[in-house]
Amino acid sequence: MSVAARQYRVLGRVQGVGYRYFALREAEACGLSGHVRNLPDGSVEVNAEGAPDALARFEEQLRQGPSFSRVEGLEVTPAAARGISGFHIR
Repeated sequence: MSVAARQYRVLGRVQGVGYRYFALREAEACGLSGHVRNLPDGSVEVNAEGAPDALARFEEQLRQGPSFSRVEGLEVTPAAARGISGFHIR
């Protein structure tokens, strides 16, 4: 199985609306590893790795967000896979 990794920066109203827990659930559902955390500027950073097709599904979910969020932008950067296991909120 080929493994890819991406770093996402989610912009908009994404803090205080359950976005990190949403990302955790979606990553686990897609079988991805990584972490999610709030950044001081009000955005959310997500690092994920796994199968390329699973990352594509996950990215679509990140663009939608949970019901109380308002995703205004999603910056995607390729990253190096680190072979981590599990998905965590930081």
